Amino acid sequence: MTSPTSHVRVETGDDHVCRITLDRPEAKNALSIEMRDTILDAVRAARTDANVRALLVTGVGDAFCAGMDLGASTVARAGGGDFDNRSTSEALRAGVQAFIRELWELDKPTVAAVNGVAVGPGAHLALACDFVLAHHDTRFLWSFAKWGLVVDAGGAYLLPRLVGLPRAKAMVLLGEGCKGAEAVELGLAYRCVAPDELDGEASALAARLAAGPTRSLGLSKRLLNESFETDLTRSLELEGAFQALATSSADLAEGMAAFKERRDPRFTGR
Repeated sequence: MTSPTSHVRVETGDDHVCRITLDRPEAKNALSIEMRDTILDAVRAARTDANVRALLVTGVGDAFCAGMDLGASTVARAGGGDFDNRSTSEALRAGVQAFIRELWELDKPTVAAVNGVAVGPGAHLALACDFVLAHHDTRFLWSFAKWGLVVDAGGAYLLPRLVGLPRAKAMVLLGEGCKGAEAVELGLAYRCVAPDELDGEASALAARLAAGPTRSLGLSKRLLNESFETDLTRSLELEGAFQALATSSADLAEGMAAFKERRDPRFTGR
């Protein structure tokens, strides 16, 4: 699925990894409405496509994503005589909030290869993924306060969970960013590698996840993601229910057989 007008390439390889590539380098991969919608459609399609067992998001050029293209955003019309501020909340709900939610809730593993600067919603696009890989020159930036905007695209939910509340406030209210290995130290990223190794490392990680027991990985992901809003009793109940679901999978039978036969399992995602 590739739209020549959306500047987003969507490709699924033989490794069962769906790769979403932002390809608008002249604009630092800032998201147009078409790009936003293509990403949303791609994540939703990945959920129902049995051939897709992991998803990888990256960008072309020296930027991962400079956030939403303000020229295409409803906020660019603020202050005009015919501006209705309710249109902003509706645009967020149907737009960047939707793809953040779809990524966060996708029942398959996700990887972000942050190949350059990631700003605001562009940073949150990466942070909604399960594994974030960066290189030494990668920069995460937040400019909401600079524009007089409220943090959006899921940032108020994601950032405190990843870096803690004091640091999240510094990022959003003071615009403090971070670069390279510091992103790993703060909890934003999983690994920092050399720039020329980023694509290979991210592709290998996504392929490794795609070769795993997709259903049980998705259930474990849901347990972990919901742990912040779930008490122990409810978490244990979900754990039992999800483990019961896992026992009905072909991958569990394969995993047990591989263990007995002292070989590597050959999971199929079913």
